[in-house]
Amino acid sequence: MTVRTPETLMLIVESDIVLVRREVKAWAVDIGFGLVDQTKLVTACSELARNTIIYGGGGSVTLEQIEDFPRRGLRLTFEDRGPGIANLDLALSDGYTTGGGMGLGLSGARRLSNEFDIVTAPGEGTRVTIARWR
Repeated sequence: MTVRTPETLMLIVESDIVLVRREVKAWAVDIGFGLVDQTKLVTACSELARNTIIYGGGGSVTLEQIEDFPRRGLRLTFEDRGPGIANLDLALSDGYTTGGGMGLGLSGARRLSNEFDIVTAPGEGTRVTIARWR
């Protein structure tokens, strides 16, 4: 297993989502995640990266390998300086959207993760942190 140094990637344009997905998959493989868990991580990453770009006006994601012996995992932290989320409870409910999507981005990412944390305030941006353990 390769031990990786935390890495921050910029999320500016939609094509950055493909690059971040590829990098998350590579990290998940190196950490030893099976195919199902790789898919869950990449899917959650996709949703959150898209939200960062579309609703947050762009930002970044930091990938971190985490250890809690004997467990290993991957933590992803998405940050933007966008408008923030006015009603977090509503935004986390299935089907709620302020755009044209299905409204499953935040709630779906939460379900696909072992840990989920969100910090947001109107006018101050949003930080979403997820982790998955193997």
